[in-house]
Amino acid sequence: MSYTDVHGSQYRLVPFVITILIGSFSDMLNQTVLGVAQPTLMKYFSIGASDIQWLTTGFLLASALMIPITVWLTNRFNTKRLFIASQIMFLLGTLACFYADNFSILLLGRIIQALGSGVAAPLSMTMLFSAFPPEKQGQAMGLLGIVFGLAPAIGPTFSGWAIDALNWRAIFGIVIPISILTILASFIFIKDVAEQHNSKLDFISVILSTLGFGGILYGFSVVGNKGWTSIDFIAAVVAGLFLTILFILRQLRIENPLMDVRIFKEHNFTVGTIIGSIVMIAMIGFEIVLPMYLQIVLGLSAIQAGLSLLAGALTMAFTSPIAGIALDKFGGKRLIIFGMAIVTLGTIPFGFLTSHSSIVYIIVLYAVRNFGMALALMPSGSVAFSALTPKVFADGSALNNVARQVAASIGTAILVSVFSNTTSALSPAKQLLKIDPMSYKKEIFNALLSGYHVAFLLASLATMIAFFISFQVRNNRQKEELKHDSSSTNH
Repeated sequence: MSYTDVHGSQYRLVPFVITILIGSFSDMLNQTVLGVAQPTLMKYFSIGASDIQWLTTGFLLASALMIPITVWLTNRFNTKRLFIASQIMFLLGTLACFYADNFSILLLGRIIQALGSGVAAPLSMTMLFSAFPPEKQGQAMGLLGIVFGLAPAIGPTFSGWAIDALNWRAIFGIVIPISILTILASFIFIKDVAEQHNSKLDFISVILSTLGFGGILYGFSVVGNKGWTSIDFIAAVVAGLFLTILFILRQLRIENPLMDVRIFKEHNFTVGTIIGSIVMIAMIGFEIVLPMYLQIVLGLSAIQAGLSLLAGALTMAFTSPIAGIALDKFGGKRLIIFGMAIVTLGTIPFGFLTSHSSIVYIIVLYAVRNFGMALALMPSGSVAFSALTPKVFADGSALNNVARQVAASIGTAILVSVFSNTTSALSPAKQLLKIDPMSYKKEIFNALLSGYHVAFLLASLATMIAFFISFQVRNNRQKEELKHDSSSTNH
C-alpha cells in the first residue's frame, strides 16, 4: 500500500512511524526518568523534596504551555520541519542538563527539553492519525501506546541503572545520541502529512492560555512548600481558572481560534479525554512516589528500585499493540472498562504496603496494574479521536495532550504534597531526637510510611473515578465519514 504526503510524494510508512516513535520515546522517558534519581539529586545539590519536585513538575508545566500554540504551528508550518525543530530543541535541553553544575541550570535544561517535548507530543499524535486510515487508527494508538506506556514506566529502571553504574549525568548523556539519531532519521523518513493553511496567530489567546494554564499548574506546584491555604496557591489557581475561562470564551467567539474547543461537543472526545487525564494523574504521580517508597522504606538501591518496575513497564509495552488491535475489532468501551477495573484493583493494595512487604508482591502488583493501564490509556485516546474528522486532528491532539499534561502536573503536585504534608503532620517533635533517638527514628519512619499510604490511596480514588466514567463511552466510531475525509491524504 502506497502512502503519499500532502505534496503528492510517496513515502514508506514503517520508517516514518519508527522515527516518530523513537522521538516520542525520548520525550516521554523524561517525564519519569528523575523519579529514582531524586534522592541522589537532593543530596548532590543539597535541596529538599519540594524543590526537587520542580524537575518533574516544571517539565510538565513548560510542556503543557507549549501544547496550545502547537495547533497553530501544525496548521501553519510544514510538519516535517516542525518535528525536526522540536527534536533539536529537546536535544539542546538535554545537553544543558548533562553539563549542569548547579540546580538552576539543571532546571533550565529541563524547561528547554519541555519546550521541544510540548510541541513533539501532540504533533506526533497528529502525524500518526493523519498517516493511518480510519480503520487502522486503533493500531496507530497501540503503537503510540508502547511509547506512552513503556517510556514513563521504564524511566525509573533506566535512571536507577545509570546512577548506580555511572552517575546522574548519564541519565541525560545516554539520551543525547538517541536524540541525534532521531534528528538525522527525520531528515530522511519524516514527511509533511498534515494540510497547512495561513491562519493568523491570535496573540491574546496565546497570552490567556499561557497565564491561565500556567497559573493553575504553578498553584499546584507550590502546594508542597506553601500549603493548601497559602495565598500563593489560592491566588494562582483562582487567577488561572479565571483566565482559562476567558481563553475558552474567546475561542468560541473568534474566527480562527488557537484551539477549537467546540470539539468538546463530541461526547466520546470529552469522555475519552477525561478518562485519559485521570489515568495520567494516577500514572505519572504514581511513578514519582513509588520509587521513593522502594528506596526510602524498603531500602532498595536506585538500580534495584528501577528493576523492580521493569516487569510492569514491559507488560505495558507488550499489551499496548494488542489493545490497539482489539480496539479496532471490538470498540473501546469494553476495553476501557475492563482496563480501569484492573488498574483500580491493582492500585488499592499499594495503600496498605508495609516496611516488610515482599518485593515480589510489589513487582507482580505493579505489572497487573500496568496491564490495565495499557488496556485503558491508549484506547481512551483512540475513542476521543474517533469522534473527530482529520480537519480538527491538530486541535483534538492539542486539547487531549494539554488536558493530560495539566492532569499529570496536578497529579504529581498533589501526590507529592499530600505525602509531604502527611509525613510532616505525623512527624515527632525534634526534642525527641535528643531524648530518645531510637524512638524518634521509628516515629519518623512510621510518618513516612503513612505519607506513602495516603498518596497511594489518593491515586486509587482517581482510578476509581475513571472506572465509573468509562461506562459513559459510546461505541459509535464514525468510520465511513473518517474514511471519506482522510482518503485524499493517505492513499
